[in-house]
Amino acid sequence: MGMGVKVRVWGSYALFSRPEMKVERCSYDVMTPSAARGILEAIYWHPGMRWIIDKIYVKKPIKFTSVRRNEVKSKVSASKVLESYNGGKKPLYLSTKEEIVQRASLLLSDVEYVIEAHFEMTEKANETDNPGKFKDIIMRRLRRGECYHMPYFGCREFPANFELCQEEEIHTAYDVVDEKDLGFMLYDLDYSDKENLMPMFFRAVMKQGVIDLRNCEVIR
Repeated sequence: MGMGVKVRVWGSYALFSRPEMKVERCSYDVMTPSAARGILEAIYWHPGMRWIIDKIYVKKPIKFTSVRRNEVKSKVSASKVLESYNGGKKPLYLSTKEEIVQRASLLLSDVEYVIEAHFEMTEKANETDNPGKFKDIIMRRLRRGECYHMPYFGCREFPANFELCQEEEIHTAYDVVDEKDLGFMLYDLDYSDKENLMPMFFRAVMKQGVIDLRNCEVIR
């Protein structure tokens, strides 16, 4: 039994933030592999398996739009939370009047992708866990539209619709474009050192609307 799966995802907006933009957010041209993995984990996650993204198909033309959003420039500190629970008198809230800022974001609009991925078993799998069991659960959830939490495109305010992709031959919005270099993109984060998370990047080259992540060179 093949352990691969293809999932069609679509939505009105997406924001896959470039890490080099420190204040105002600017999206990558297409979905990042880590965002694709996050969508699949929202549908089904288990400590005994690990999702690996193989390909991302760009089904609709890349379109950008700019919006301005109200955000807060800070967050409630952990020390303030602990002090409040221990009877402290400091207020456990953020003052909107003092903390609110208006920032512009460059978003993707009207997006649609097909995520092709597979999973591998991990050392945390139980004796009763096996690939066939996980595959059956995943396919059942995709057909029923079930998920642990609503998948999203980069930010939680941009939800992602999803369904099982049953197309034998997947057509993209760039079938006639031989190759398009999208530059370096975030691949994922290295969690091996919990005290020092390291970003990983790769050179994203879209060929006929498909970003092939199999055997791509990852740069730390």
